Amino acid sequence: MSDLKAHLSQLIADALVIVAPETTLPAIELTRTKQESHGDFACNIAMPMAKQLKRNPRDVAKDIVDALPPSPWVEKTEIAGAGFINFFLNNASKQRVVAEILQAGQKFGQAPSQNKRVQVEFVSANPTGPLHVGHGRGAAFGASLSNVLSAAGYTVAREYYVNDAGRQMDILALSTWLRYLEFNGINVPFPPNAYQGDYVRDMAKIIQDQHGDRYIHEPWHVLDGAPSIEEDKEAHLDQLIANAKKLLGEDYAYVHNVALTEQLGDCRNDLTEFGVVFDNWFSEKSLFDSGLVERAVNTLEKNGHIYEQNGALWFRSTNFGDEKDRVVKRDNGLYTYFASDIAYHLNKFERGFDQVINVWGADHHGYIARVKGALTALTLDPEKLTIALVQFAVLYRGGEKVSMSTRSGQFVTLRELRGEVGNDAARFFYVLRKSDQHLDFDLDLAKSQSNDNPVYYIQYAHARCCSVLTKWGGDVAMLSSVADLTKLAMPIELTLLKRLDDYALTVINAARELAPHHLAYYLKDLASDFHSYYNAEQVLVDDEPTRFARLALISATRQAIQNGLELLGVTAPEKM
Repeated sequence: MSDLKAHLSQLIADALVIVAPETTLPAIELTRTKQESHGDFACNIAMPMAKQLKRNPRDVAKDIVDALPPSPWVEKTEIAGAGFINFFLNNASKQRVVAEILQAGQKFGQAPSQNKRVQVEFVSANPTGPLHVGHGRGAAFGASLSNVLSAAGYTVAREYYVNDAGRQMDILALSTWLRYLEFNGINVPFPPNAYQGDYVRDMAKIIQDQHGDRYIHEPWHVLDGAPSIEEDKEAHLDQLIANAKKLLGEDYAYVHNVALTEQLGDCRNDLTEFGVVFDNWFSEKSLFDSGLVERAVNTLEKNGHIYEQNGALWFRSTNFGDEKDRVVKRDNGLYTYFASDIAYHLNKFERGFDQVINVWGADHHGYIARVKGALTALTLDPEKLTIALVQFAVLYRGGEKVSMSTRSGQFVTLRELRGEVGNDAARFFYVLRKSDQHLDFDLDLAKSQSNDNPVYYIQYAHARCCSVLTKWGGDVAMLSSVADLTKLAMPIELTLLKRLDDYALTVINAARELAPHHLAYYLKDLASDFHSYYNAEQVLVDDEPTRFARLALISATRQAIQNGLELLGVTAPEKM
């Protein structure tokens, strides 16, 4: 349909040269009409032109229509309302999409190269435990968005930012070591705010099995934390970490590395099984090792955006719309998370991406102003950074909400969800809503084999297409050369053709708006149109020209569904 819209836009542009040769032409916008009686496309160009010409919009619309060049696709035009120009297309304009799909095959709907490099960074969960169902939505959204952007002609780099240098990893390392001590009969009080899950014991068991009591160190009184848990449990935890580092010395790095390697490996495997693959896993630690964090903060200071207070260095983020200034270097000489985030974004821009897209949880909304402010302070273009917010999904089992907490260990993992409902349902349900909208994940619906389950409904449409083609038994490749597409003239066929023609533009819109849910809804509508056609008309009729035309339509529908599902990371089964 994008070619058809371009054709109509050119017709209007040619007419405007005649109607208003001395004026600046506004953007020509064409939209699909919602009512069949209004034609196929509507254009409001007469309204902004009327303001420039100081004339009645309907009169301007009439002049534009009278000046339109002839077209092989336009049956008629009408002027409606305040001056809308409605285009009614002929059957040939709709039938042509079948030939386009059969010729393009798996490449149908893919736009030409935009010559733009886009980085999409998503998931980036702390490697401190298994991914849970909340992370799954960001994974499905980011992967589908990347696929859609790629289909829209962008060169996409998919990246996972590994938080391997922060406090959460220290908490995990401490938790693992304390469990290791338990295996060796040494019971040190386990902090309630440390990581509680069984996976922590599993990592401790790895150390125990491989090294026995190698990593037992004394004296134990060094582990006593101050202040007490009752006074400040987080300060108590930080003190335990500091004491453990002192007690273990160089051995602390080994325990830390075991925890990181095991959890990052589990995360990578889980995502790969989910069909989510990254081009790059970027280490936060590398930012410190390369000196980029220090360089970024020094650049901010050189540019006049850093000040010192109480021994710490602060970034003047309030100058860029943030609610308060932010510490980038603490009084103890350690850089903050925010400092490494600034350096990470500097690194992204230095890699030369035309656009950088961060997929963040909706709870990070307040972080946007300070990050974009830091980019501005570094004399970088903040408009090149786009933040796509994703609400965490809430899982319901038996009508009851399931609570999730990584530290407490009481959570439903993404792997468990996939095992229960399957990858296809999980991938599709995660992108069925706008990313920043609340999502209740209904397990019962996701597992049901009914028309109420959208992914089942769409996959069943694909399987039905395959069944018809299999029953026919002919060479599908020959349909593009033998099918007389003029035979596809029934209203129900034209409806399906019109839907197929919307596929390419749906992909483009989904990419432009960072909204893969548009494609999910499109596939639901396409499946609905197909099921209606399948139930109303027989495909394998005796009349050969009609049979071939309908088989071509079935083959084109199958291809469009398959292509769309692939972008969403969902399989297209041939049998169900």
